[in-house]
Amino acid sequence: MPSPWGYYCQANKCVKEANTGVKGLVTLNECKLTCGVYGALWPRPKTATLASTTVQFMPHNINFDHNVPAPVSPLILEAFHLFRGNLDRYHPKYKDGTAPWKDPWDPAVSSHKVSVKITVTGTDTWLTLSTDESYELQVSTSGDTSTATITAATFFGARQALETLTQLVAYHETRGALIIVRDALVIDAPAFPYRGLLLDTSRNFFSVAALERTLDGMAANKLNTLHWHITDSHSFPLYLESLPNMAFYGAYSSNAIYHPLDVKRLVHYARVRGIRLLPEFDAPAHVGNGWQWGEQQGLGKLAVCVNREPWQEYCVEPPCGQLNLANPNIYTVLGLIFNEMVKLFSPIDLFHYGGDEVNLNCWNTTEEMTSWMKSKRFGLDADAYYGQWSVFQEKARNLLIKANGGQEVPGILWTSHLTEKGHVERYLNNSQYIIQIWTTGEDPIIAELLRKQYRVIFSNYDAWYLDCGVGAWVGEGNNWCSPYKGWQKVYDNSPHAIAKNLTTSTHADLILGGEAALWSEQVDDAGLDAKLWPRGAALGERLWSNPSTTWKEAELRLIHHRQRLLQRGLQAERIQPEWCHQNEGLCYL
Repeated sequence: MPSPWGYYCQANKCVKEANTGVKGLVTLNECKLTCGVYGALWPRPKTATLASTTVQFMPHNINFDHNVPAPVSPLILEAFHLFRGNLDRYHPKYKDGTAPWKDPWDPAVSSHKVSVKITVTGTDTWLTLSTDESYELQVSTSGDTSTATITAATFFGARQALETLTQLVAYHETRGALIIVRDALVIDAPAFPYRGLLLDTSRNFFSVAALERTLDGMAANKLNTLHWHITDSHSFPLYLESLPNMAFYGAYSSNAIYHPLDVKRLVHYARVRGIRLLPEFDAPAHVGNGWQWGEQQGLGKLAVCVNREPWQEYCVEPPCGQLNLANPNIYTVLGLIFNEMVKLFSPIDLFHYGGDEVNLNCWNTTEEMTSWMKSKRFGLDADAYYGQWSVFQEKARNLLIKANGGQEVPGILWTSHLTEKGHVERYLNNSQYIIQIWTTGEDPIIAELLRKQYRVIFSNYDAWYLDCGVGAWVGEGNNWCSPYKGWQKVYDNSPHAIAKNLTTSTHADLILGGEAALWSEQVDDAGLDAKLWPRGAALGERLWSNPSTTWKEAELRLIHHRQRLLQRGLQAERIQPEWCHQNEGLCYL
């Protein structure tokens, strides 16, 4: 049924007006595709030239051709299959993997073809920090054919181009067909090589389906790293064939375990969407449940302070637990863990060691630890413990290298006592470690790290912690990092601006990118999507485009992009009433 309303583009906004049939108004979707410099594209590209008109077509009239190196061909075919699936989901009656397409009455629409041609020159099939994700996408229409030509140096650039192409297509609300921008030229590349989300699966378990859905959302926003905080003191949900006791003692239940096939499936699921699955094994703190079996197996106490009370004295949140540095058997176990993690996530280009929130009181009130420190004449002051912590970290690094066949793997560590003022150079080599900053964006340690040439990833909690702003889960009031971080705060948080404010330089060569963190004390499958989206989309544009403008210039595109995320199967949180989406620019202060 035709709508009584139509739209026209004015001053980069789609203006709603009564449709008398005289003025040549278009639908809202059609207006959004062509209005403004970037139309409906998210994240915004480096450059885009978009025609002001669209053409209609039916999805069964899409064909595909590719000229890529042999190793890339299977990935490109999978990526194109995903592209087709995303277009199907634009249809409001899509259900159960089938779309009830019916040719419209207009033969010109029924016969119009869309031809997608992809050329990739490079053979890369795994993402690294040096992977070229740039691409060029050109759409041109002649007669009854629209041709989308994609050229990229790597599969990953071509995949990003396919994502952009899906955003040049929409559903025509009254014609039962898809529409594509008639002509377009997009030249694009990311501002940062590392664009991540962290998901914690230890505090609460997330299903494989939820992780896959998160990867789908990341692909829709050109985020390229899912930092998987798999284990913590709460639970150990990863099944290891050489150490089955870890999950046996550490998983919440037999249904809350990630088996090797699950992990390998997720690694591939991520790769075809242009995403690395980055494993974290957090140590020497943040261990506990899952480590209780050591004494029964003759290995001694592997972890100390496990579930110790009162917890406030021995860790930052319950339950407590830290590795027992006095027990050399921890390195045997750690070596086995790394061997399996390397196999499951292979090939790994990055590894996260965790390494934060060590509680010295835990170690200093454990007789086995203090006796060992005294017997080795290390002392019992803070510097003595920091020194042994750094020895542990170096041993862990060497175990990972051994597990990886002798190949060095760049390691990531959270900011911690080891990175405090005057500490970092004593304990951590800037060529071996990347520092992930989780303190505030005003922390002077940021300046020190950059001046000392450490590569960094930003996750400053005052903007990019997505679990903030809810009621406390211990005690009352709000949780520790409140208030809530709205999408506007996420969008405006610029790593380069933070660095320049603290050091007068953007340090673009050292800032690898950023990551928003979703710690899961108060979220599980049921609330995951709303916690991540569309705030994760705001992060996506910040890290892909690094805009010099603020959230205000992006608001209209994000409101529309949120609707698209719903079509893609994500239960993204609502930003504004639907009236605001249909009456652009009128919901303002």
